[in-house]
Amino acid sequence: MVRGRLWRRSNPALSDDRRAELISELMDARRMIGSAGRIDDTDAVTAARARVHAAKVALGERGPVWWNDDAPDLNRHMARNTPYAEWFAGLADANSPP
Repeated sequence: MVRGRLWRRSNPALSDDRRAELISELMDARRMIGSAGRIDDTDAVTAARARVHAAKVALGERGPVWWNDDAPDLNRHMARNTPYAEWFAGLADANSPP
């Protein structure tokens, strides 16, 4: 969760080696977006964004869900607007000064 928004985590079934490989690919692609953007190469930016997307799908952060308990995919939803609202409110209470 980032700033109250739920984000899908990577598939925990991935091996540590595979996860590291995919994260390395993701970071390389993100660096390529920056490099291509600085020289205004729109084709390279498009290609690098496709690489980012492919890495995120392979990690399980996008695309088909990797869990099999029929829970909904609430990726990018605000926690306060989901079945996790009560849990989220409890986090804020737990982090409040006494």
